[in-house]
Order: sequence, then structure tokens, then C-alpha cells
Amino acid sequence: MLRLLTLFFGLFYLTLQPAQAAVILIYHHVADDTPRVTSVTADEFRSHLQYLKDHNFNVIGLDVLINQLKTNQPIADNSVVITFDDSYENNFTTARPILQQFGYPYTLFISPGSIDKQDGPLLSWQQVKQMSDEGVLIANHAMWHEHMAAPEAGETTQAWQARMQQSILQAEEKIKQHTGQSHKWLAYPYGEYSLALEQLVSELGFIGIGQHSGAVGNSTSLTHIPRFPAAGQYADLTQLSQKFRSLAFTITNEQQTDSLIQKTNPPTLGLTLKVDDFQPSQLQCYASGQVLTPNWITKNSFSVQASKPLAKGRSRYNCTAPSLSKKGYYYWYSQPWLRLD
Repeated sequence: MLRLLTLFFGLFYLTLQPAQAAVILIYHHVADDTPRVTSVTADEFRSHLQYLKDHNFNVIGLDVLINQLKTNQPIADNSVVITFDDSYENNFTTARPILQQFGYPYTLFISPGSIDKQDGPLLSWQQVKQMSDEGVLIANHAMWHEHMAAPEAGETTQAWQARMQQSILQAEEKIKQHTGQSHKWLAYPYGEYSLALEQLVSELGFIGIGQHSGAVGNSTSLTHIPRFPAAGQYADLTQLSQKFRSLAFTITNEQQTDSLIQKTNPPTLGLTLKVDDFQPSQLQCYASGQVLTPNWITKNSFSVQASKPLAKGRSRYNCTAPSLSKKGYYYWYSQPWLRLD
């Protein structure tokens, strides 16, 4: 009898298919004399790459992943993508030689206007061109690294839309002029976006990429692709290595949620998922130190809401659940919020 039960459960778990997923990492500075919150040291960065190599992770270019998402192709198991934001010179002087040692592809999201002004210790166009010639993917981080999610005080919606369109398209043209590359990928500065900005990005034919945590799968929205921060408090490999092993929930119905909090606070997140490789009772959600209890509306749909209003600025709801078929792997979904008032 015991043998039959063992066989039954063995066959049951073989039928479970974990969602195919990739993890995108976001870095800013690779230095030891820059703000810790956005920095990793050279030794920490090297240790991250060494861990990926030692544990046989599949480090791929962002172009490969986005093509898989757009064409609904399978995503290779344990795929990881490396990205950098903000155009910092230490990406060239410090990160680049380390990445060359490992032979890993990576993407730089740059703000051309900031490079033109040399507003800080930023890359020069000569360095950007050299990296591009070496095969580095160069992509759009808006023209001036501006806050993009909502109109400024006194600005009309129409004027804001025109300004955002100009920032996106002007940055893309500048990148094309200097490197010959034009991928139409926009990494939102500060990771801030709104439903209106997502719609504009989509209308312009761009892919939108955030800074909220979570794995990337075939049901990930192409206007708010998540990335895991890997700097500051998140640089510790004890925690980061778990994020390498994240899976994407298969979302069958993602309510059109505006990340910009305008009326209801705390906001509500609602999702309909394919529930087969995790137990609904093991789904855990969190928000700014709060543990949130998911409200299962049907066997596949749940909603979650914080118990108190979210503070001004950026915050998020994170929801995770352990995989039944892949020991040590967790499904991970994050919904960012932005309160400006």
C-alpha cells in the first residue's frame, strides 16, 4: 500500500509544471564610494556572477528574453538577465571588466540628456559607443531621468502626455544616433509608472520595465516588466540567491491596476491565477512591514488590501508561494504603488 501511495504522489508531482520564468537583476553603481542604497562593491558584484556560474544559471541578454515574451516562446529554466540603470561611469570602469571575465551579456539603460550635460559621474558617449560596439545592449531610461508617472503641479494631462512622448522618443533617437541601437525598451526612472503612462508607452510601441520585484513569465505584462534590485541591502547573496530561484505566477486575468494611488488608500490588488503548482493556503502577501491575508474569491482568484493607508512615495505589495514541484523555488509577484499627494 505504501509503495502504491508513493508511486501515486510521484506521478502526481511529475504532472505539475512550474511556470517558466526568468529573473531580471537591476544594478546602478558598482563602487564602494557611492550611496550604499544603490551600490554594490566590485567584490560583491563579482560574487553574484560567480554564484550564477557555479550554480549553472542561464545568463541571457534582455533581447533574448523580450523576444521570447513577445512571441510566447518557452523561457529556459533558471534564466537570469543583468541590467544597469542611470548611466554611471563605474559601469564602464568597474562593472564592464568583471562582466567581460564571465562573458555575460547585459543591458545599460541610459538617459541621454543627463549624459549630454555630464550631470554627475556619468558615462561619456565615447564609452557608451565602445560598450555598444562590444555587444552591450543600450536602451532608454528617458531623456532626463525625470519622474514620469503623473503631470507636474499645474500641468494639464495633454501637456504631460506630450512631454513624456517627447522624452521617450528624443532619448530613443539620441541612443540610435550614438550607437545604432533602437530596441524601444523604456526602463521607468525610479521604477515609477502609472496606467496612463503604460498606455502611452504601449501606443508608442515600447516595452515598459519597472523596478518592482518579481519573476518574468509568459503572462507578464509588457508595460511593467519586473526586476529584482541587487544592490544595497539586497546585495547579500543569502537573500539574493533565493530571488534567483523565483518563478512567475501564471496570471490568467490581471485587473487593470493603476500603480498611482489617487483615491482609495490603501489600494486593492486583484489577480486570477493558474493554481496548480502551489497551495492557495500557502500564498503570503506583504506590504511595508504588514502581513496581508489574501481573500480567495474563487479557487483561482484572490484580492488583497493593506490594513492601513500606504505612506507617501513608493511602496509595494509582494505575494509569494512555494512551488510544489521545484523544491526551494518560490512564485513571486509584486505590485508597486506610488502616492504623490
